[in-house]
Order: sequence, then C-alpha cells, then structure tokens
Amino acid sequence: MAVGETLEIEMKFPVADLAALRERLKAVQARRKTIRPLQESDHYFNAPDRDFAQTDEALRLRRIGAANRVTYKGPKRDKLTKTRAEIEVPMARGEQAAADFSRLLVCLGYRPVRVVSKQRQVYHIRRKSFEVEVCLDRVDGLGSFVELEIVAGADRLDEARSVLLALAAELDLPAPERRSYLQLLLEKEKASGT
Repeated sequence: MAVGETLEIEMKFPVADLAALRERLKAVQARRKTIRPLQESDHYFNAPDRDFAQTDEALRLRRIGAANRVTYKGPKRDKLTKTRAEIEVPMARGEQAAADFSRLLVCLGYRPVRVVSKQRQVYHIRRKSFEVEVCLDRVDGLGSFVELEIVAGADRLDEARSVLLALAAELDLPAPERRSYLQLLLEKEKASGT
C-alpha cells in the first residue's frame, strides 16, 4: 500500500425489498442525500495491454445526467469486502464531452465492454468517525442492491471494514456479493447465450 493511499471500502448486498430497507434506514437515522433516484450509466472499457477481467481492475466513464466522471478501480484487496484503490476524475459536462472521451479511449486501443444502467438513491449515515454512503440501486437486468461504502486512508482499513460489517448486521442484510454489476451482467448474458 502506498503511504497516504485512500481506499474505497465497500460491501454490496442483493435486496428483495427496497421499501423495507428504506424504513430500516429511517429507523437508524440515515439522511437521504438524493430525493429522487439518480439515473447513472457506467460505460466500461477494457485495456489494450491487459484484460481487466483477469487483473480485477476497472475503467469506466460514469454519466449522471450531464455530469461525467472517469474512474479507475484497482484490484480488490480482501475476500470479504470490495476494498480497492479508486481514482476518480471529474470531466467536462455534457454528451459531447462523454462521446469525445470514449472516442479518445478507442483511438488508444481501449475496447468498450458494456454499459451498466441503474437508478440510485443515496443516503448518508454516521458510524463512529466515518461517514458511510448507502446506495440503493435498481440495476437494469439484475434487480435491487444496496451498497455500503466508506472512503478512508489505508491505515484505517480494519476499522472501516468493522463499521461496514456492523452496519450490515444492523440493517439485517444478507450475504454480501463481491462481484461487480458488470461481472454479474456479463455472467448472466453468457449463461443465457446472449
């Protein structure tokens, strides 16, 4: 780990009933950050020099309305959570900026893999000295999930992971899902022959 490195410590869970989970979040005094669900589309790319599916990395262009962000995610660091280094850079707004960046990547040899679309509602909750982001997701083609996430320094990884595990138990969440939405969709498509 690099000194001063910031990590995304995340856990994701399939959820059968988002309305019931919203009530549990209300009971534990989570604050709703978004009133209406946000429409997000994540455009994933694969590198010309290595297969991100094999190296457990990700490169995506995320579009939320007119906002654009490019994100690199490093390999997962443990078997329980989806802890990884994440570098996210905001880009110019608008459809043209997103299209130009996608063309730039293709010119450099990157290959579009798939677009993952979801509706996301965001909550925040304070646990110990951490701000936990709670995302309720309806992923097109997959169903409903909740993600619990803390961004913290690598030196606080164990403490942050403990907070997420305790919150997952408090919210009565099922076993975590470590695969990404992209991986789940690609596996589903492969199984169905599409």
